[in-house]
Amino acid sequence: MDIQQSSQPLLPVQLFDSDADVFIVERKLPHWSQAGAVAFLTWRTHDSMPKEVLDRWFDDRNRWLRARGIDPADPNWRQRLVQRDRPVTRDFLDAFWNRWHDALDAGHGACVLRRPELSEIVARSLRHFDDERYVLLDFVVMPNHVHLLAAFADEQAMLAQCESWKHYTATQINRRRKQKGRFWQQDGFDHLVRNEEQLQYLRHYIAKNPEKARLRPGEFVHYSRPL
Repeated sequence: MDIQQSSQPLLPVQLFDSDADVFIVERKLPHWSQAGAVAFLTWRTHDSMPKEVLDRWFDDRNRWLRARGIDPADPNWRQRLVQRDRPVTRDFLDAFWNRWHDALDAGHGACVLRRPELSEIVARSLRHFDDERYVLLDFVVMPNHVHLLAAFADEQAMLAQCESWKHYTATQINRRRKQKGRFWQQDGFDHLVRNEEQLQYLRHYIAKNPEKARLRPGEFVHYSRPL
């Protein structure tokens, strides 16, 4: 399902400003947020990554960090990474981007968001506070994960809103399925959009993700705001 919207954003939207302060949050995966900047966000269902896939990914990531003099066991390794030259941070994202998202598109787990009545719960939640708490540019609800592009009013708003989205949708989906327990994986992955070329690449990636994963109509929800 594809959704279109014609309204213009009410909040300021900008691409990443390398001269502005970046807010770093210590979690399992890297988080960088900046006021008004567009962020590419991904979160996934708790069963979307088999343990062996995750273990290989983290092992390779740790080797990559050690090769650049960063101890992955150091609680402050993320700060040490972003303190390096900007190409090093970019190389980190490039090195692990494709593998992570290819693993998601492989369709591991129950993939319950393939069901339209469940994916619509997520889609409605994402759009509910659009132009109030955030500006939503694009999203796709896939069978076991979600990608979106959005801008937030301040540094903390991104993480707070993601927690709100995941809590509400997990409650509603579990209720519809008559189940209890964790639905979303605790953490997600985000990346600040640094230029127009990257923005267009990510919008295209979101739009084409269902085709890449060989989904049929009705097995996903895609939204795009005309810019």
